[in-house]
Amino acid sequence: MPTASDPLLHRDKLRAGAAAVALQLALGYAILTGLGLGVELARRPERPLSIFTLPPPAAPREEPPPPPEPADRPREEEGRAAPPNLRATPKPIVAPVPIVQPPPPPVLAAPVASTGDAPAAGAAEVRGPGTGAGGIGDGLGSGGRGDGTGGGGTGTGTPSRHIAGRIRDRDYPDAARRTGAQGSVIVDIHIDARGRVARCGVYRSSGSPELDEGTCRLIAKRFRYEPARNALGQPIADHRRWKQDWWRDLSYTAQAR
Repeated sequence: MPTASDPLLHRDKLRAGAAAVALQLALGYAILTGLGLGVELARRPERPLSIFTLPPPAAPREEPPPPPEPADRPREEEGRAAPPNLRATPKPIVAPVPIVQPPPPPVLAAPVASTGDAPAAGAAEVRGPGTGAGGIGDGLGSGGRGDGTGGGGTGTGTPSRHIAGRIRDRDYPDAARRTGAQGSVIVDIHIDARGRVARCGVYRSSGSPELDEGTCRLIAKRFRYEPARNALGQPIADHRRWKQDWWRDLSYTAQAR
């Protein structure tokens, strides 16, 4: 076992003392440097502090004053009311009364045949130059200012002419089809100056009100005419007649029933 005077033991004590001193120096340095956490000790500033004066704050920007409000426009004095007038009632506006042209009289055949055997008709005691159709004829014609038994006139025009519209088999009235009614009807057609049917009436009935009414209804709805014209070429009203036959197929009638 080594003793206190042993040189090896003395060397170990020196080493232990040197290690303890080194450890204390390291701890002191760590404390001084902040244990390596980046904490820096207060340093003396490299440059001295300078003293300067701040400029005064800028004056606030003045906002432009708002535009003045428009002054109220003086109200003009209203005019005085007119003096009272006499009491009066305005004339009402009335639609003009339509002018309805009377229908021309139907042309009727003589009930009894004449007994005369002359080749021409006349009313004068002497033989005339024509048959009464001249400008100043004196017979039965329509000459101007004639003095016979015919109707006088100022000239001749053109009668109306059927140009559009027809009645087809499929227009057979349903009520007449159910009752099996059939027959022929003749109607009077009054045509205005525009060529349209102004009025339709039954001249000779078919015996069935459904067929008569259906004929006039279809004619007024569909038929159009070239207007009649007088001697001056002006359109005038006219009168025509129309015959309509309504006949049913017996086999179809039996099937419809």
